[in-house]
Amino acid sequence: MSKYLELRKIDVSEHIEKKNNLSYLSWAWAVDTLLQQDPSATWKYKEPAQFGETLMVFCSVTAFGKTMTAQLPVMDYRNKAIVNPDAFSVNTAMQRCLAKAIALHGIGLYIYSGEDLPENTVKEIEVTEYQLGQFKKQLEDAVKDGKLKEAFFKMPEDAKTKLRDYANELKKSA
Repeated sequence: MSKYLELRKIDVSEHIEKKNNLSYLSWAWAVDTLLQQDPSATWKYKEPAQFGETLMVFCSVTAFGKTMTAQLPVMDYRNKAIVNPDAFSVNTAMQRCLAKAIALHGIGLYIYSGEDLPENTVKEIEVTEYQLGQFKKQLEDAVKDGKLKEAFFKMPEDAKTKLRDYANELKKSA
């Protein structure tokens, strides 16, 4: 089995950072996991590219004898490009880009599933075990806020079907 096929099976759900309904893989965990698998892995950043008043960062990760490069705009918490970003925002984007470049080797790649896929493909991906776990966490948080019904109905249909019983249990225990 190829190293990529092995790495893509790693469950990263315990190491996801959530900010405003967006999921990010902890870059520190991704680096640690990569280096455990390939101690000679390296990465480097290219000079950011300017697009109007916004920036795009680039990171190349070499592992298992192969270099993969990812790019990422410097974004705010809504995934919108920041006009004239400061150094902190650029650094944050660089670390997220590092995690994304590591994902290209297989570790946590499924987090990015659906970024650029047709609608019917996205629907299938949304109900992976990882996504179901994330939806369960959203439901648990919604119970605390008294917004279980609202959170449940915002989910994709396939997820609602799979989590209907779980949501009903949460409702009874609330």
